[in-house]
Amino acid sequence: MNTLTVFRLGRVEYEDGLKLMHLFGEARMQGLVGDTLLLLEHPPVLTLGRAAKRENITATDARLGEEGVEVFDTNRGGDVTYHGPGQVVGYPILLLPPERQDVRRYVRDVERGLIQTLAGFGLTAGPIPKWPGVWLGQEGSPDARKIGAIGVHLSKWLTTHGFALNVNTRLEHFQLIVPCGIREAGVTSMQRELGHAVSVPDVEEALAREFSQVFDARRVDGEVSLRTVSVAVVKGQGPEARVLLLKRTPERGGFWQTVTGRLEPGEAPAQAARRELVEETGLAAEPVDLHYRHAFALGDALPPKLVEEHGFAVHVGPDAPVRLGPEHEAFEWVDVPAALRRLPFRGLRETVARALEARRPTTA
Repeated sequence: MNTLTVFRLGRVEYEDGLKLMHLFGEARMQGLVGDTLLLLEHPPVLTLGRAAKRENITATDARLGEEGVEVFDTNRGGDVTYHGPGQVVGYPILLLPPERQDVRRYVRDVERGLIQTLAGFGLTAGPIPKWPGVWLGQEGSPDARKIGAIGVHLSKWLTTHGFALNVNTRLEHFQLIVPCGIREAGVTSMQRELGHAVSVPDVEEALAREFSQVFDARRVDGEVSLRTVSVAVVKGQGPEARVLLLKRTPERGGFWQTVTGRLEPGEAPAQAARRELVEETGLAAEPVDLHYRHAFALGDALPPKLVEEHGFAVHVGPDAPVRLGPEHEAFEWVDVPAALRRLPFRGLRETVARALEARRPTTA
């Protein structure tokens, strides 16, 4: 029996998710990993499939900016769809065996995994042949409503992209688009149908179980390889705010970053943030938890090395002295636009953005 390794990653920035798919796909083709199912949540984004029509994004760029929604082109099938918090996104990365090398069968199998998952929560769902996805209500019925979107990509029988199941999704964001190009029907969520918020971990557990059954695989639970922290150090407020950037030594990559580092055995994230702050800058201050945790792939290693990072903020006075540790060769206090341009990774940029919104605490 084949195995299906299931990773439950929490929040993943959309571009980091695309990279994870690529790396796991390469590793699967090279036989370095088995079949994999990535379960995660994205920040608010609109994604355009190969058949997408731009006019199916009905919101203006200004409205999208106000809502914090980004737009990405993809190589999956389908039109435009929405991803956001409270929606479980699944990326099955499978190398289909000869007996399963049929695109329609694969799409039906993905549908079946979603339908069986929903049945476990008392929701009767099914396909509507003329429309992609998983639906509640019948074809031709005025109350037909989509609860799960499907958009897949297959190359050499390797599958990527996948599905999005609305659990506690903010449904108002679907008003920014014509979901999947379908004007005749609406969108719903498990929360709306059941009348209460639904546990995302419980839904992920059900998806892992049902997809293992549908694809005749033995489930294996995957884990992240490394846990890290990032700390955005800020002084000043408003237009005068400055962010501390550290430049890594050439042998460590030579790029600009915030304070970062890995958790030591038995160490809590806040403890690691305090320790790394002192080691890398000489500053002693109490980090503010930004409640921002996200997962990503470290570098381009195959098989992928998964990292979970926890974001913190530190606000310091205007004359705070910085003393570099051995990992860095230079530091600068830069304005916010410059910081966001220089930081090479989305997670670091998000940490800085959240730090600027955090309430200014008392510094040590």
